[in-house]
Amino acid sequence: MKKYVVSILVKNKSGVLRRVSGLFSRRGYNIDSLSVGTTENDKFSAITVVVTGDSSTIDQIHNQLHKLIDVESVTILDASKSVFRELILVKVACADVDMRQQIIDVANLFRARVVDVSPRSLIFELTGDSDKVEAFVDVLRDYDIVELIRTGLTAIKRGVADNLENIKPLKGGQRNGNNVLR
Repeated sequence: MKKYVVSILVKNKSGVLRRVSGLFSRRGYNIDSLSVGTTENDKFSAITVVVTGDSSTIDQIHNQLHKLIDVESVTILDASKSVFRELILVKVACADVDMRQQIIDVANLFRARVVDVSPRSLIFELTGDSDKVEAFVDVLRDYDIVELIRTGLTAIKRGVADNLENIKPLKGGQRNGNNVLR
């Protein structure tokens, strides 16, 4: 069994997420991670799903997703040709000033940001691949984790489209593939 990352471009309509996730549950496939957000074109949303299975399972998922009306494209992302990221927020209890600095020093090693400070706790934000997030959580287990929330994996294919004629300028001078804002 292997983990697969499936990128699904869908029309940004009410009920699409329910239909996509329903496809997984009806077929008995467990979703390991799910994230959804609008794209550079607000008519579309990108759904990133992480699922565990074998190659025949992922082929079946791929084919079934293509049958859904509001699905524009389905891509099984290759880790070597894609960028995967996850966001985590972690609240750590620490009333002791010396302990607080020690936890901040550990967080700095991972390039985590302190996003909230209170007299008895700190909240950290970390973005990275799943291995980095897991390592950060493992280190923080030595302290008092009060709460932990993860977004789920978000992914994008590296490079630009094979057919450059299909790349159209976006609003505000922004263009696909080069992230230019004017």
